[in-house]
Amino acid sequence: MRSSRGLDQFFFNLRDMVGLSILDCGGASQENIDFLIELGHKVYTQDLVRSLDEVFGECGPQTNPDQIAQFLAQNVPYRESQFDGVLLWDSLQFMSPSLLGPVVERLAEVTRPGAYLLAFFPASERATESPSYTFRIADSKNITVTPRGARPTGQMFNNRNLERLFGKFESVKFFLTKENLREVIIRR
Repeated sequence: MRSSRGLDQFFFNLRDMVGLSILDCGGASQENIDFLIELGHKVYTQDLVRSLDEVFGECGPQTNPDQIAQFLAQNVPYRESQFDGVLLWDSLQFMSPSLLGPVVERLAEVTRPGAYLLAFFPASERATESPSYTFRIADSKNITVTPRGARPTGQMFNNRNLERLFGKFESVKFFLTKENLREVIIRR
């Protein structure tokens, strides 16, 4: 278990609210579902990393427009302004630019103004491969992190690239961790 300033900030921004709709993109986790339901929220789950392999093949190119449309239809089929929060975890770092742009654009559509997103990216800008993890919420400030294996990163991520990627959003805030992860809070 480790502390997460990004998770702490995510839940701090949602404090004193109930009945919110939260999308967890790390796959169905009983710990995460229980935690979010206990806070009084509705929970939806997707496993974006697993879906990358299902749609594009393991480490296959993510450039085919039909496959990109299929990925979006399977993973972000929600109505406009449905979510108040999205836990993206480390899923976006494994997407190529041709897939990442449409995914972020779709996330902007399915989140309400003022919604918060939490995403993790490697702090090393030269990483061509990064470990993938499953994230389990222990409490509003701590997560349990379990390795899933290494995967190729879709592109290089630095603060400027991430600010550009989320340029249609209201704000982007960064936290650097001991594990060489950049935790990012994005406000729609």
